[in-house]
Amino acid sequence: MSLSIALPTGDGQLVDYTPTGEPLIAPSQPSAGGSRVAFAAAHVVADPLSEKEPSFGPALDYPATLAFRRHLLDLGLGVAEAMDTSQRGMGLYWEDAKHLIRHSLEAADVDERERIFSGVGTDQLDPDAARSVDDVIRAYLEQLHTVQGFGGRVIMMASRALARVARGPEDYATVYGRVLSEADRPAILHWLGEMFDPALAGYWGADGFDRALDTALGVIAANAEKIDGIKISLLDDKKEIQMRRLLPSGVRMYTGDDFNYPDLIKGDQQGYSDALLGIFDPIAPAASIALTALAGGDEATFDEVLAPTVPLSRLIFRAPTQYYKTGVVFMAWLNGFQEHFVMIAGAQAMRPIGYFSDVFQLADQAGLLRDPELAVARMKRLLAVYGVEA
Repeated sequence: MSLSIALPTGDGQLVDYTPTGEPLIAPSQPSAGGSRVAFAAAHVVADPLSEKEPSFGPALDYPATLAFRRHLLDLGLGVAEAMDTSQRGMGLYWEDAKHLIRHSLEAADVDERERIFSGVGTDQLDPDAARSVDDVIRAYLEQLHTVQGFGGRVIMMASRALARVARGPEDYATVYGRVLSEADRPAILHWLGEMFDPALAGYWGADGFDRALDTALGVIAANAEKIDGIKISLLDDKKEIQMRRLLPSGVRMYTGDDFNYPDLIKGDQQGYSDALLGIFDPIAPAASIALTALAGGDEATFDEVLAPTVPLSRLIFRAPTQYYKTGVVFMAWLNGFQEHFVMIAGAQAMRPIGYFSDVFQLADQAGLLRDPELAVARMKRLLAVYGVEA
């Protein structure tokens, strides 16, 4: 078939485009990430034939969802399970998340389970129903004990309920100290910015970054033996570096900055960030190649492979940032990891058609369309839904 396709532009015109990118070939024995620890926050695959009403909760295609996790693990990446990229709190809630976590751990080899960290939060507690920090602690501990009962490692997610009921920094210290005291192995904390979830505005009991930073660092210092690291998703590299340089020895900084990740991972003379990124889901082959090169001291290849992924990532994560999952799942569909472009809660409809055209082109230019002929055929099917004859 012809690879030429007519793509819509922002002004409603159609422009012919032919993919020219050379698909990346990931290493057969990846060493991602060597000195770096690297997790991809993984998406979930919806079951498009389910009779379940989308507004009543998600229906997951577990074989396809788990197959994608196998893809990530085989590339040498870890998996951040049941996190924001899986639409946690935006269609995927605790009752389904705990089944996903159990299935994900059971499907992995024993040694691979050390590379799967799962989200523990409070999403079984309606924030409006929370009355005190004790309610928040009980919700966190229910999830913590469940995941640890599966033998899983833990990411302590930011809590909408805590953001609502906390009266100040001291309540954050109380909640984190109490929950972490029952962690059986060091956990990863997650500072998620309000651009990802507006309900988390003022997290850590402060409106400004410097005051919030002081509270977060205080929590880490008081519980350092229970903390593997902290992931911050603020899309601000200067704030991440500032915090990274203040962390206690042995506590990792996991970048969640989907705008500036190459430089943050490569680091500087004073340190580097490890990675826990939603963008590592759609760019997993590039991440594997780049991290393997960096582990071998080849910074030039690291830069060369990741540089063209940054414009793609910035587009996928553009405002409203919480809808970045739509671009992530779109990429999975283009690349044949699922047979449909349907998302839980109907989230496939949360971006305009021009967005998908631009994602398609930037993915091609980054070598991330693993089968360009398949990707063109699927892009034409999507355009047809919008009345575009491509």
